[in-house]
Amino acid sequence: MAVLNIDPDHSVAAFSVRHMMISNVHGQFNRISGTIIFDPADPEMSSVDAEIDATGIYTGIAKRDEHLKSADFLDIEKFPKMVFKSSRVESAGLNRLTIYGDLTIKGISKPVSLDVECAGPVKDPFEEGTSYGFSASARINREDFGMTWNVPMENSGIVVGKKITIMIDVEGDLAM
Repeated sequence: MAVLNIDPDHSVAAFSVRHMMISNVHGQFNRISGTIIFDPADPEMSSVDAEIDATGIYTGIAKRDEHLKSADFLDIEKFPKMVFKSSRVESAGLNRLTIYGDLTIKGISKPVSLDVECAGPVKDPFEEGTSYGFSASARINREDFGMTWNVPMENSGIVVGKKITIMIDVEGDLAM
C-alpha cells in the first residue's frame, strides 16, 4: 500500500459550466493538497483526502473570478477551502476506479462519485521518488452546494447552468 502526497505543482482541478445555455466557460484551481492511500493490488482498500484552495479560482477574466469568489458562488471569505473525503473505492476495470465520497463546498457536504483513471507508478528522474497519476471527473449540481445565483433569460434559459463538470488531474508522490 502506497501513501501518496498530492503534488501541488503537478495537480489541477478544473471545471466547466454552460453560459447563457450556448457555450461553456472553463476555470481552474491550482492549489490542491492532501493524501491518497493507494493499493494497486487491492484498489478497493484505497482512500483519498483532498483540499482545494477556493481562493485561487482562475477563469482568465478578473471580473468573473471576483464574482465567483463572492457570496453568490463560493463565498471564499467564509469558506476558503473545498474538501473531498472518500468513503469507498470500487474497481471499474483496468486502471479505472470509481471513488465515492463527500464533497464539501460552502460548508455543505454532498455525496459525489468520481470516475478515475490511474497511471503509474513511475520513478521520478528529478526527485528520485515514485509517483502515480490520477485523472478524475464528475458532474455536480451547483445548487446542491448553495450556489443558486442566476439571471433568467428568454425561452426558459438561464445565464449560468446548474450542472458543473469537474475534471481533476493529480500527481501523487510516494511519502518519504
